[in-house]
Amino acid sequence: MTISEISPQQALERQRAGAVLLDVREPYEQAAGMAEGAVALPLGEVLQRIGEVVPDRTREILAICAHGPRSLRAAQALQQRGYANVVSVAGGTARWIEEGLPVAKAGGDEDFYDRYSRHLRLPEVGETGQRKLESARVVVLGAGGLGSPAAYYLAAAGVGTLVMADDDVVERSNLQRQILHTDDRIGMSKLDSAAQALHGLNPRVNLEGLPERVTASNVEALLEGADVVLDGADNFPVRYLLNDACVKLAMPLVYGAVQRFQGQVSVFDAGRQRGMAPCYRCLFPQPPAPEDAPNCSEAGVLGVLPGVVGMLQATEAIKLILGIGEPLVGRVLMFDALSMRFHETRLAPDPECLVCAAGKPFPGYIDYARFCNAPN
Repeated sequence: MTISEISPQQALERQRAGAVLLDVREPYEQAAGMAEGAVALPLGEVLQRIGEVVPDRTREILAICAHGPRSLRAAQALQQRGYANVVSVAGGTARWIEEGLPVAKAGGDEDFYDRYSRHLRLPEVGETGQRKLESARVVVLGAGGLGSPAAYYLAAAGVGTLVMADDDVVERSNLQRQILHTDDRIGMSKLDSAAQALHGLNPRVNLEGLPERVTASNVEALLEGADVVLDGADNFPVRYLLNDACVKLAMPLVYGAVQRFQGQVSVFDAGRQRGMAPCYRCLFPQPPAPEDAPNCSEAGVLGVLPGVVGMLQATEAIKLILGIGEPLVGRVLMFDALSMRFHETRLAPDPECLVCAAGKPFPGYIDYARFCNAPN
């Protein structure tokens, strides 16, 4: 049976005469404003809840959405359920507002629904997932080349608490790739600069900082309560320390590294999946000799490369928090900017790994600087 459509003005008149105006949009849409007096009932819940909202099947129902298509579907479904007096509002809420008809703000956190509206449209995220992000705690080691883009995207995505560790200050040479910082903040601590940038982007995010070098004596306090740890370190001693702590504390570690025109990303989750997932030591049982792995200040790095890798790290962190998709566990993703190619290598857990092998007790922290500088 064909569903009749009426104009917003006609809907207003019928609503005032006793009809029920039923807004079938999603909550994030309703938060931006609803036709005054409308009853909020998202399309996915219409059939389940219509009996409690409108128990009288003879009462007139005026379905309204954003522009019209969803309200037509809602009206058809209600008609099939036995509600004979159902129409759809042509043009929806958009036209209602254009015509200057009365509008009311929905209850709830308008900033939340507006800020994250594009996430809320994704079935894989939705409001439940966005609330998970908002309650999540992510540690980002370093506010430099990798930490900058990763922290930007994590803050924009709505991660509730970002814990950043960095004891450095902003230098002019950082600005080519460390996008958290600006020229007028040269000489400022990187943590203060990061806080200024991230709060400017999303004031809902809680930022905590550790202005110290990360060592075996403070790493567990830094990681306490973290859902995900993101490695933005630029030296091997800290990478090994971070890996060992994450294995011990059973936390997922999102690894990233860059050099010249190449970068790599992986997720090490051996702490939660002993014997099934590898750790950083399974990839590098021994650190490379210093001359084989110069840092960015020595070998240089294409400025956009940390942006690509840091963005991929942020993506993996968000997936881990939401429990969606296939994280890079047991896989190392390598990127070559010059050829614009990605290459993936499988990485199995090392059954003899000193730190993550199944059934092996944690061996304790070591002198990581000495370990990484000792001859192989």
